[in-house]
Amino acid sequence: MSELLKIRKKIILLGDSQVGKTSLIRKFVIDLFDDKYIETLGTKITNKVITLNYPDKNIVVELKMLIWDLMGHGDYHLLHESAFTGSSGAILVGDLTREETLNNLDLWTSNLFGVTGQIPIIFIGNKSDLVNDNVEKPKVLQELATSFQTIFLLSSAKTGLNVESAFRVLGKNLIDSHFNEQQ
Repeated sequence: MSELLKIRKKIILLGDSQVGKTSLIRKFVIDLFDDKYIETLGTKITNKVITLNYPDKNIVVELKMLIWDLMGHGDYHLLHESAFTGSSGAILVGDLTREETLNNLDLWTSNLFGVTGQIPIIFIGNKSDLVNDNVEKPKVLQELATSFQTIFLLSSAKTGLNVESAFRVLGKNLIDSHFNEQQ
């Protein structure tokens, strides 16, 4: 029988306003999507438990993700800095229909790492349902992922494309990091 390990980690979703952070969280946590835009004011915290199996270690991990949804305005740096504190990982979200939001992910990442140090992150190009397949925008994400030694995914909160995958990949990276710290 595998050992059950319960771990809690704070993760944060970052990116400009209207990139779909709240929609991604909502799709992941309660499997719902709503087209209506409601701006996040301040910070909203949601949680969800995922199970990750490590048969090589004979361990099953119940990871409770404390998911912080931050308002996307870049001019709230003091609020952001205090919210970054204690984060174990992050999902950085850009909108594939607005290139400037993808270009701003580098600044979001630098600001985050300025507070947390290097933590596990992944990049998401959201709203893939609104762009055609031959769009050049993923190149920006590929360059970011390479420079920060991580991955990027194209997602859609509307269709669910890669929403669960993004959180699970980050969760696995968090647990791998946790195991490495224990050694």
